Amino acid sequence: MAIRITAIRLSGGDDHEHIVRLWWVNPSSASEEKNNSRAEIVAWIETTNGKAYVEDARGNRVDVGVVKPKYGEKYLRTHADGIWTNNLLSLPRR
Repeated sequence: MAIRITAIRLSGGDDHEHIVRLWWVNPSSASEEKNNSRAEIVAWIETTNGKAYVEDARGNRVDVGVVKPKYGEKYLRTHADGIWTNNLLSLPRR
């Protein structure tokens, strides 16, 4: 299953490490929008091989990956063509 991230909530700053909650939909099931904490999405990706992505204004898909910093908690960031990108930070804020 792949989910499309649609919005984020930040707390304590404006960078990826400060994303605390993510809203998402499952396009394959036309489900209602749901939301989970960053930790829950990280665990889902890592333990179930879950896939997440965002779409830009043109409908281009960019995959979301887990960043494992040397210090601190794991966080999410988009990854395109071998480069970490900022697409998550471009999403609407809630």
